[in-house]
Amino acid sequence: MNKVLLVTGGSRGIGAATALLAAAQGWTVAVNYTANSLAADEVVRQIRNTGGNAIAVQADVADEAQVMRMYEHIDAKLGPLHGLVNNAGVVDVAARVDEMSVARFKRMFDINVIGSMVCAREAVRRMSTRHGGEGGSIVNVSSAASRLGSPSQYVDYASAKGAIDAFTLGLAKEVAAEGVRVNAVRPGLIDTDIHASGGLPNRVKDLQHLVPAQRGGTPQEVAQAIVWLLSDAASYTTMSFLDVSGGR
Repeated sequence: MNKVLLVTGGSRGIGAATALLAAAQGWTVAVNYTANSLAADEVVRQIRNTGGNAIAVQADVADEAQVMRMYEHIDAKLGPLHGLVNNAGVVDVAARVDEMSVARFKRMFDINVIGSMVCAREAVRRMSTRHGGEGGSIVNVSSAASRLGSPSQYVDYASAKGAIDAFTLGLAKEVAAEGVRVNAVRPGLIDTDIHASGGLPNRVKDLQHLVPAQRGGTPQEVAQAIVWLLSDAASYTTMSFLDVSGGR
C-alpha cells in the first residue's frame, strides 16, 4: 500500500534526512518548507532520482490558513495521510530569559508548539478511525533541551519542547484506540544548520565534551529513530520518548 507521509521543515537538517530515509523505505513524502523552495525541491529531486515519490509543499506552520491549504494540497495530490513528522522548528540567538522579548516568546511558541499542534490536529482528522481514517503515526521532534532546560542559551526553546513532550503524552492517550500512534524523539547535539541560526555555528563542537558519547550526532541518526517510530515495526509503541542524544 502507498503510505503518505508529511514531514514539516523537510527541506534541511533532520527533516530532510527523515524525508530521504522514509522515501527509501517506501513512503510517499510531502516535503514541507517555509521559504526555501530550492532546498525542498532538491530533497524531492533526490527522492525521485532513487525511484521514490515526493512533492514539495509550502506552508508556514505558524499560520493556520497556510497549514490548511497544505493539507488540502496533499489530500488532492497524494491521497490519504498515514504519517506526520512534526519537525519544523526554530531557535533564536542565545540569550538569558531576562534579555528576551515577548515577540521572541510568541514566535518560539507559534512555530514550535502551536504549529505542531495544528499539524497534528489535521493529521488526526485524516488518520483516526473515528474520522473514517485508516490509522497512522505521528512523530513529534522534541529535544533533549526539554530535559536540560538550556540555561543562558535557549530557555524559551527548551520550554517550547517541554510543551511538545506534554502534548505527545496527552494526544497519544487520546487517539490510541483510534489507530493513531503518537511518539516523540528527543535529539541531543546534532550537527545541523539550526545552531548557526542561533548565532552559535560551532555549538556541537564546543559542547560535545559534555556528551557521554563524546561527539555530536548526525541528522541521519535521528532520522533512523523517527522512521522506525513511523513504521509498523513500532506497532505497539505509543506515548514513548526516544532520546537520540549520545547519553546526554
